[in-house]
Amino acid sequence: MFRIGVHNRAFTRRAFGQLRFNSTKAPGEFTWVDYFQLKKQNSRLNMFSGAVTGVLGSALTLGYLGNIEIDVEKPIFGFDPLMVMGGTVILGGLVGYLVGPFMGSAVFKMMHRSKMAQFEVRNKEFLQRLRRNRPDPSSQSFSNPIPDYYGEKIYSLKDYQQWLRDCNAFRRKAKEFL
Repeated sequence: MFRIGVHNRAFTRRAFGQLRFNSTKAPGEFTWVDYFQLKKQNSRLNMFSGAVTGVLGSALTLGYLGNIEIDVEKPIFGFDPLMVMGGTVILGGLVGYLVGPFMGSAVFKMMHRSKMAQFEVRNKEFLQRLRRNRPDPSSQSFSNPIPDYYGEKIYSLKDYQQWLRDCNAFRRKAKEFL
């Protein structure tokens, strides 16, 4: 017969002390906290990849223009050739910067392939909540700008709650001053 003594109780506490029995999250559940963490990671990855591809685009454009012969005395489209070359390098960087988020999103989707379906469902819910709670922008003014219309700066539940408060303040100010 098995008896639970003092020694056995200590063993059970050590064995099960790491488990949380009253947890509100199921093992496979995708919570809003998880969604906001992934949203923040996606945004940062897109920003980083945009910066990297922008620098690469400028460098590739500069490398190409550095290897072709241009007569500096003949204008190109009526402009100074050095100005056209400088503008082309800047344009190459801008095109690279615009291509970066596409690459960042692809990398993000490959990194989180198992969570993407749940992430997309939460993203759709989040955007519906934004549409539902977003104030009417027609009443904005210089002294009463609309708060973050697309919710791009919301990366946590605290940020979302603050956004809701800002939207309510916007509505109240718009109603009072019109």
